[in-house]
Amino acid sequence: MADVSEPLNPDEQRFRDWLLHETEVNGCAVIDVPPDQEGAGYTFSVGAWRRFGVAEAVVLGLPEGMGPVLINAYLDRAKNGERFLPGQLYDGFFEGLPVTIERVNKGHYFEYFGSAFVLYRKGDFPALQIITPTDQGLWPWSADAPPGFAAWQHVLTESGRPESWMPGVNGP
Repeated sequence: MADVSEPLNPDEQRFRDWLLHETEVNGCAVIDVPPDQEGAGYTFSVGAWRRFGVAEAVVLGLPEGMGPVLINAYLDRAKNGERFLPGQLYDGFFEGLPVTIERVNKGHYFEYFGSAFVLYRKGDFPALQIITPTDQGLWPWSADAPPGFAAWQHVLTESGRPESWMPGVNGP
């Protein structure tokens, strides 16, 4: 990460101005990163913490166009007072499928929230990962999940597995 005490260059300042504008107009900026040879695409919010005091959110590996829908739905619910706790199931995002939440380890911030460092220069924001199951209701950590699913939608904790709950015991 760049030295946060240094001023932003003109391109960074323009990007920061855009982030602030999106935050004021839409509640946050939604950044959609397409898949590449390194891995799955992902979508994340920037500005939700600044505007509403709710954690920034990221989702990995959804079909094209679905990431922004999920991030915006999360923001709508969060700004209306709903709080999301790791390991709980949340309905109403996708028909017939719940989602769950995990805290993002700070070690993943720069890779998955890199643009946010233009707004939060010190990386001082909370972040949650919204995790979705397959259409059959299998989670990335499920023993019978499709091959590669855990790599496509890996969990952004230090261990790469849920850490805020125990799957199948006190969480999904």
